[in-house]
Amino acid sequence: MALKQLAIERIKKMAVQKIKDLMTWRVDDENDAVGMIEDYKARQLSEGYTVSKSGYTLKTKKKNGEIIDSWYIVTIEFNYEV
Repeated sequence: MALKQLAIERIKKMAVQKIKDLMTWRVDDENDAVGMIEDYKARQLSEGYTVSKSGYTLKTKKKNGEIIDSWYIVTIEFNYEV
């Protein structure tokens, strides 16, 4: 515990800047997935980040070999100016 507390105190004294985020969302359909990616790309210049990677993947839930649910996973990687 003491070592963990020492590490936390050291980080508090450092100049810390966020340089990258990877965010993931679940959306209901492909149009929402594409729209979300396009929206974040359109706002990147005005909000101080760059979209470095983005994509979406169809996921399904099956029961007895039959698809009972489907959704899309959207992933966007943001880079921040340092």
